[in-house]
Amino acid sequence: MTTTMAPLRLATRGSPLALWQANFVAQQLRPLVHPRAVELVLIQTHGDRVQDQPLAQIGGDGLFTKEVQHALLDHRADVAIHSLKDLPTAPVAGLTLAAVPPRGPTGDAFISRTYRRFDDLPVGATLASGSLRRRAQILHRRPDLRLVDLRGNIDTRLRKLDQQGLDGLVLAEAGLLRLGLAEVITEILDPSWMLPAVGQGALGLECRADDALTISYVRLLDDPATRAAVEAERALLYALGGGCLVPIGTATHNEADWLRLRAAVLAPDGSRRIVLSREGPSTQARRLGAELAADLLAAGADQLLALPRSPAGLAPPPRD
Repeated sequence: MTTTMAPLRLATRGSPLALWQANFVAQQLRPLVHPRAVELVLIQTHGDRVQDQPLAQIGGDGLFTKEVQHALLDHRADVAIHSLKDLPTAPVAGLTLAAVPPRGPTGDAFISRTYRRFDDLPVGATLASGSLRRRAQILHRRPDLRLVDLRGNIDTRLRKLDQQGLDGLVLAEAGLLRLGLAEVITEILDPSWMLPAVGQGALGLECRADDALTISYVRLLDDPATRAAVEAERALLYALGGGCLVPIGTATHNEADWLRLRAAVLAPDGSRRIVLSREGPSTQARRLGAELAADLLAAGADQLLALPRSPAGLAPPPRD
């Protein structure tokens, strides 16, 4: 008598990038759980449903993760696949971050049909981004630019770049590469001034904390170097009391089990910026992040984080 095992269910958003990420994880898990099947469970999040408002105006953390986590807690799925930069740092009772696979590129990509470099943009050029972190750093470097908010998946944003006559657009490098869109990238912005988001380029695989069997499979996908780097970054963000919708950037280098963590906190309008660094052994990643957060707060970061999160001068998007 043959017993059919229940499939391992992976909860994911339904955007093209989220599906790429989920299918990538599914491919890694299938040989580990064979003959058990692996299937995707598509979840629509609040951030997916509300497309006509800037993220900072919708408010709250977990805009792209809460419903996916609920699918785990409700036993509709066994593993949640997140873009780690979207996952709040506050723990959720009953869930655990079981694995962080090897990280992809962490850069931010400038895309333009007209200009070869970001620094070639003329005074008053119109640049689009849906990220408050990116907008604050852009305005710090180029307060003369006209910024507009742009929502939607990557294909939608690229289409609006042309439809709305925008001079440029900024998106995550990792997402473009994962979708085979490397050719649209004009320039990878210098991380000395455009620091990536916490967890950018990394995936986070969550499981129910009491599901030991699933955790045992998923943990095989964990990359210790990536885990240490993102734990430092997430500890920093947690200690600052911030989420994915605040103007905080980080850059982490992990070499020979030694972490170098650099972080910036900005006023939403880019008028002020505090940048500090710390380094230490990767075995103390969380402590390193918390200590750097304390340094930033002592330098006045708390004042910047308390400012309103709708930067002055954010222009309405041009009509289609």
